[in-house]
Amino acid sequence: MIAAKHDDVPQVADMVDIHVGRRLRMRRTLLGLTQQALGMQLGLTFQQIQKYECGANRISSSRLFLLGQALQVPVSYFFDGLPREMTGGSLAKSPERKMPAVPPPAESLEAKETLDLVRNFYRITDPAVRQGFFDTVVTIAETQSSPVDAPPGPPRRRVGRPPGPRKAS
Repeated sequence: MIAAKHDDVPQVADMVDIHVGRRLRMRRTLLGLTQQALGMQLGLTFQQIQKYECGANRISSSRLFLLGQALQVPVSYFFDGLPREMTGGSLAKSPERKMPAVPPPAESLEAKETLDLVRNFYRITDPAVRQGFFDTVVTIAETQSSPVDAPPGPPRRRVGRPPGPRKAS
């Protein structure tokens, strides 16, 4: 049997691998799991989880399936939001696909502080306190940003239940 040559595979992380890794990190953080804890569930080291999250190592289909089970999401979750132009309509390798030098603003949703804020927001058990906090943040954001600085936020709404599986009544 002839071993496959990898001369044509670039040494930089593939954009799809980076996207999947970011989704992995986002879900892990939202669940409050450390890399160590997730690794232990799967029989991996935290370093391996770290490499998956930054896109340095590719995730096999069977491992992606196990990650989805551990993080309580379908495999498709890891590909949600994958821009079509990122793959050129297919998942074939392309030497043009490289990580952009400056991340787009949408990636601020994946920042650790954003994920920590969301996770801790839903830890507030009193709905009135949670609504008050939400209203305060919206008010501060409206007074701190000008129309030139940022697009207007969503209209005020009643905050609901945390995302994720609902408990049986």
